[in-house]
Amino acid sequence: MPSTSEAETLPSEQPTIRVTAMPADANFYGDIFGGWLVGQMDLAASALASRRSKGRAVLASMERIDFHRPVKVGDEVSIYTRMDDVGRSSMRIAVEAWTRDRNGEEVAKVTSALITFVAIGEDGRPRAVVRG
Repeated sequence: MPSTSEAETLPSEQPTIRVTAMPADANFYGDIFGGWLVGQMDLAASALASRRSKGRAVLASMERIDFHRPVKVGDEVSIYTRMDDVGRSSMRIAVEAWTRDRNGEEVAKVTSALITFVAIGEDGRPRAVVRG
């Protein structure tokens, strides 16, 4: 069982996506750019939004993005998503990014955010989210 730091609790479900942080995504200190990490979180949240709405969904807003600690080159990054709220056409998704050191088992939450997506139709206008 991976150990966690600072009494954090690793989500029990499987991550929506998992990726390895690479040198091309880092600054000269070896820390991964925040924008790269936010992009990964957007990808994971969009996958959940599209599944839940049974179609196209677009990013509407990101709120409360907290960077808890840096991600290093070589870290395995796991992005977990959870539907927080569903409106008529919008979905608010809680997203957490966790890392595992490439050579160990210790995990740590590195970033969290609330991301809102809106379901849209072929005409690009908001549509109702399928209930159920």
